Amino acid sequence: MVFYPPPWAPKLPFDPPDSITIGDFMKSEIYGRCPISKSRNPFTCGLTGKTYTVSESHQRSELIAKALSKIMGWEPNADLPWDKVIAVFSFNTIDYLSVLHSVHRLSGIATPANVAYSAEELEHQLRSSGAKALFTCVPVLETALKAAKAVGIPEDKIFIMDLPHHSQKPPFKTVDDLVEMGHSVPELEPLRWVKGQGGRQVAFLCYSSGTSGLPKAVMISHQNVIANTMQYCIHEDVSRKKIGVETQVELGLLPFSHIYGLVVVAHSATWRGDEVIVLPKFELTDYLQAIERFKINFLPVVPPIVVRMLSSVDILKKYDLSSVRMLFTGAAPLGKETAQELLRHYPHWAIGQGYGMTESATVVCSTSEHDICPGTSGSLIPGARAKVVDPDGKEITEYGMPGELLVQSPSVTLGYLNNEKATAEAFVWDEDGRWLRTGDEVIVTRAESGYEHITVVDRLKELIKVKGHQVAPAELEAHLLAHPAVDDCAVISVPDERDGEAPKAFIVIPASMASRKDEEIAAEIIKHVQDHKAHYKWLKGGVEFIDAIPKSPSGKILRRLLRDREKEARRAKGAKL
Repeated sequence: MVFYPPPWAPKLPFDPPDSITIGDFMKSEIYGRCPISKSRNPFTCGLTGKTYTVSESHQRSELIAKALSKIMGWEPNADLPWDKVIAVFSFNTIDYLSVLHSVHRLSGIATPANVAYSAEELEHQLRSSGAKALFTCVPVLETALKAAKAVGIPEDKIFIMDLPHHSQKPPFKTVDDLVEMGHSVPELEPLRWVKGQGGRQVAFLCYSSGTSGLPKAVMISHQNVIANTMQYCIHEDVSRKKIGVETQVELGLLPFSHIYGLVVVAHSATWRGDEVIVLPKFELTDYLQAIERFKINFLPVVPPIVVRMLSSVDILKKYDLSSVRMLFTGAAPLGKETAQELLRHYPHWAIGQGYGMTESATVVCSTSEHDICPGTSGSLIPGARAKVVDPDGKEITEYGMPGELLVQSPSVTLGYLNNEKATAEAFVWDEDGRWLRTGDEVIVTRAESGYEHITVVDRLKELIKVKGHQVAPAELEAHLLAHPAVDDCAVISVPDERDGEAPKAFIVIPASMASRKDEEIAAEIIKHVQDHKAHYKWLKGGVEFIDAIPKSPSGKILRRLLRDREKEARRAKGAKL
């Protein structure tokens, strides 16, 4: 049984264009974007108020592209896109999208990197993507320089993104320097793309934590991002028209390096004329002050931020949050009880959530303000369709029966870079065409409205989600096994009051270490992870020593048994399960 968007959702008015860059799509009004004359300024700094108009943002992107062309020796219609890869390792800034689109103007590929990465993790992304240059910012410059040196990116190919309240000027060209240089550089020739090139050519290499090994590079085409921008905006516009909202002010806190922030906020919001208030990272006071100062209407966040808000209600009451109309969560499920608790304090807010993944670039289903079903991730967006299958691959045709979600959409990506095995496992074919296996277990139900809603009930993949970040247990396990005090190990997710989830390691120590104190070994192991991994991968769930890791006859770790063991231990202690 194939599931479709609800009947109230309009169909896509035309196929997403497949022969233009994302930047050209964002500029042109012929494809349905909000007229530039009616659009708000796309990006405004939530700390300083600095902003650019739509035209200024587009001009800055063109000037940056001209400067990069001179520095890198790249021309728009020469060489392969794979020869023109640029990484961005920075907190959010009001120039973030202009930089990304400047790379596309040269027919290159941009690879946004998680600012929480360690030098080793960033090095992996730079090396595997083949990045030739790097944009970064002062707070993470040391990490960036270490990774760049390891892969041979010279310092004259490192550029600085300007952040508010960072007056230090390192000896590298800044984005403003590139803009200034662009004024004195000859005009770039127009791109000469052939029919279908936007559907085949990679725009972004975004790294997704799989269930094994290091993060995999997802190849996202120009048409993928264009399609999802159209799909999500058309889906949301139904509700906006009903309540008379043409443009609005949105929060730009989610990292633009993450697919959720990159497509849902940075592209979709600005394409429909909204203003995005950019914050480099979450600080409760800055967050609340920005809502009050800029009268933000729409809050795209992740569940841990909602939890933090609920634990700080007394602080929230000091700020005027009356401008907020809707809070929207993604990246991990938001519990129904948590949403109800927030509504108790702010009953006039609409609270919804959506579901998507890097491989679907981004949104698969989303909650509309006129059809909210608490606890679900909403309905399929226009242009998407889905199946739910049991472990044997048989289609489930009943409501309320769990199974793996399979998705078709024009936003479903091209596959994984240099990983045919993973691509073949995740993107499968049948008589109905090509499907993305999400690895997530869902149920489809009918809401009181009569429309179908999708609820994510479990992850068939073993990913741990920490503050919206994905952590692959296998990656941590491989790292732990390099420590001399670890003979065998397994990592599972445990509840964490602050972050939602946290990694916990079960460790088997070698016989030679048996005389040492457990506390001493645990401290060494924890430090081993902290020294080499991003903070969200740290073992905040702790370390537990065990005689043997439970495994199947084929050697697969039986995490279910470890999760059951953890639940029993927590139940005995009266802890949260």
